[in-house]
Amino acid sequence: MKAAVFREVNVPMEIEDIEVSRPGPREVLVRTKAAGICHSDMHFWNGTYPGALPMVLGHESAGIVEEVGSDVHYVKPGDHVITCLSVFCGHCEKCLTGHMSLCQEPETNRGKEDDPRLSQGEQPLTQFAQLGSFAEMMLVHEHAVVKIRDDMPLDRAALIGCGVTTGVGAVIHTAAVEPGATVAVIGCGGIGLSCINGAAIAGASKIIAVDMVASKLELARKFGATDVVDASDGDAVAKVHELTGGGVHYSFEAIGLKVTAEQAFQMLRNGGTATVIGMIPPGDMVSLHGVDFLMEKKIQGSMMGSNRFRVDMPRFVDFYLQGRLHLDDLVSNRIKLSDINDGMAALETGEVARSVIMFD
Repeated sequence: MKAAVFREVNVPMEIEDIEVSRPGPREVLVRTKAAGICHSDMHFWNGTYPGALPMVLGHESAGIVEEVGSDVHYVKPGDHVITCLSVFCGHCEKCLTGHMSLCQEPETNRGKEDDPRLSQGEQPLTQFAQLGSFAEMMLVHEHAVVKIRDDMPLDRAALIGCGVTTGVGAVIHTAAVEPGATVAVIGCGGIGLSCINGAAIAGASKIIAVDMVASKLELARKFGATDVVDASDGDAVAKVHELTGGGVHYSFEAIGLKVTAEQAFQMLRNGGTATVIGMIPPGDMVSLHGVDFLMEKKIQGSMMGSNRFRVDMPRFVDFYLQGRLHLDDLVSNRIKLSDINDGMAALETGEVARSVIMFD
């Protein structure tokens, strides 16, 4: 099969012929139909986060089941599925206490003594996030997929596999925003826009979008933003306080920078909660004023929206088909696998919400 292979940091990927193994007892072979290009892919490609090379990147994807292992009963060939990077074992402490997105059990991957899922000749290839969706096929653990209804367009379904679930989930699960609350979202890329959409679904009374790109702020209004703040023009924190009369109940950082994480905390009113979704570079330290903790202000992280993806994603599909989840406006470009490097470059400029690779 063909795949975009990541061999060296900041070096354009080539489309190469690689081999995919046959499914093991609890594995599923998926024919990739669509894959979004996400900032998480960029963080590894540009070396911000380390990874085991060579690697097939990609993790925000949807496809059709091609083949299943002998012990798989949840899906069958022909089923439409969304993949999820928060692969779960189902029986560890995290899974059994409802925190499946934090499962780190190694059994969902093949062991070192096993044949690799992906290879080229004698060389094994790493699957990013146990998925590797910048390829025509994905061989994954059965707990990396969720079955969805056949009438859901797969290019839109792919976005639910990471950005949408991360953004909406951070609002409804991690922060548990209640109706009538005030919300600020810093960063209006795919995840930030999904946060805004999630806040609208949750019933927030005021949703403030913060970004430095005018086109993204305009797009944020389509997703439910009631107010926008241009962070390139003046003090964004002061503007949020002015709009709310003292700060928001909930803030969300969807970029992954030290300064914006600090701003998210500063935007809170007393008793408020800041949720950092973005991937802050390793080693960066976030500085906060200790006196704010006396006012019960809180800051927390979120992993993939604290999801229970086999429950959440089918519901998000229903929300889209009901017109409540605005996935159409998230797709900025539809490209071919051969255009992967252009898609990565477009993501880095910050001008697009999502480029989606189409495999047909």
